Amino acid sequence: MLRALRVRDFRLLWTARLSATLAAGLLVVAVPAHVYAVTGSVLVTGFTLAVEYLPVLLLGPFAGVLADRWDRRRLMTGTDLARAAAVCLIVFARTPDTVGLIYLAVLAEGTAAVLFRPAAQAHTPAVVGTGSTLAAANAANAVASGVIGLGAAPLGAALFSAFGIGAVVTVAAVGYLVSAVTIASTRPHPRGRHSHRRPLDELRDGLRHLHRSAATRALMITGGLYLAANAALTALLVPFAATFLGDGTQVGWMLSALSAGFLLGAPVSRRIVDRFPARTTITGGQVLVAIAFFMMFNARSLPMALTAALLLGVPGVTVLVALQTWLQRVSPPALLGRVSAAFLTAEAAATMAGAFAGPALGELAGLPLALNVACALTLGAAAAAFLLVPASPAAAT
Repeated sequence: MLRALRVRDFRLLWTARLSATLAAGLLVVAVPAHVYAVTGSVLVTGFTLAVEYLPVLLLGPFAGVLADRWDRRRLMTGTDLARAAAVCLIVFARTPDTVGLIYLAVLAEGTAAVLFRPAAQAHTPAVVGTGSTLAAANAANAVASGVIGLGAAPLGAALFSAFGIGAVVTVAAVGYLVSAVTIASTRPHPRGRHSHRRPLDELRDGLRHLHRSAATRALMITGGLYLAANAALTALLVPFAATFLGDGTQVGWMLSALSAGFLLGAPVSRRIVDRFPARTTITGGQVLVAIAFFMMFNARSLPMALTAALLLGVPGVTVLVALQTWLQRVSPPALLGRVSAAFLTAEAAATMAGAFAGPALGELAGLPLALNVACALTLGAAAAAFLLVPASPAAAT
């Protein structure tokens, strides 16, 4: 990670990621809590989650076209400014009649985030190259997204409980503004000639590449299965802790152990990704994650669950770094925004499916079976990686 952080522009981008991830994470629990406090309706509160997923599912592929057509640095700066403005609408929703402002804010923030993410993912190789520094950069990004993301949600909940939604929104807006200013401080990276083709034609080019490239297609399939399993288990985490560990609040300790595992695994992940082929790294990492999942969700004591969560963090961050690094390496730079957007859209769909399927299976077949089926799906992702990811992805594009 230190190798990547020695690059000035990446260091600024990483600082921006920290700030924006904190801003987004603060709202994860605080916004639904505010909606429920205002309306008292579980249904209205649940609809907030659906609104969050709409932009990425509807606009994801088109966001990739913009990331490949426009200056990515300016696009990221503009979307951060838009997110800062959007979240400020939330403070004006104080009665059930004005809850629509929250939906508008969530929709606007989500739309800006959809435009930001493929641009950021495609911009990283332009800053650090596609060599060993890229894996170090992705490891650093994984730490920022994983550790800050896990800690920001409970921090947002604490701020909401102590000071109300206004304090949460203020900190989040400042976080987005800091991110925008930091990204604007990086050097411009030329993007080549401007395209005058129709956006739909460029979108078709990206989809055509996904269809033809065995490597990118395989990474999408195994990544989707992996994230669906992870989302299902995340949705079942609180019921698991309440049922088998005696108290749902133990989840906080488990998330802390997982964060510690991410911190331990990030420096190691860069070496593993650079040393071993993609198929070996992804398959082996997902098998180890599945074993840790089985250990954690069949534990009947907190120390055993914490040990498994700690062990889970190391291969978990390695899998994420490997998937992103190889995607960036095997995709043509001119198409990377569109390819990244397609991956992000597929990941969102898989995450949403897993988040709904896990609890649904738990209701129908019982919590233990649902937990173990989701763990087994992680093994399915490993099998898909072994069977589908080419031995040399770069040669299969």
